[in-house]
Amino acid sequence: MNLVVKTSTGKTAPKLTYDVLIENQQDGGVSATVLGLPDFRGSGVTKEQALEKLIQLLQEREPEIVTLEIELPQTEHPWMKFAGMHKDNPLFSEVLEYIEAERSQIDLENETK
Repeated sequence: MNLVVKTSTGKTAPKLTYDVLIENQQDGGVSATVLGLPDFRGSGVTKEQALEKLIQLLQEREPEIVTLEIELPQTEHPWMKFAGMHKDNPLFSEVLEYIEAERSQIDLENETK
């Protein structure tokens, strides 16, 4: 398996965007949690305060975005080893004619039902 890690080489880091769940707490406070990352939670008296604390937490952790490209191993389809195995068989055309005749017979029987 080949693994390629792409990182940004520019001097300005791209902006990170997060989906944040804002919840009013029973004590009257507000919590802000990054969806999918429950460890990233800020709380405060107001929504803005909770978000500011969450932003500080994210900045302290210095998150980085990397893109992983994973090349899957190439495997042959299991039926490919049988493809064309009868191409040189002198009876192959007779077998095809037999199959065609059988299909025609089945089609006729189905039409009369």
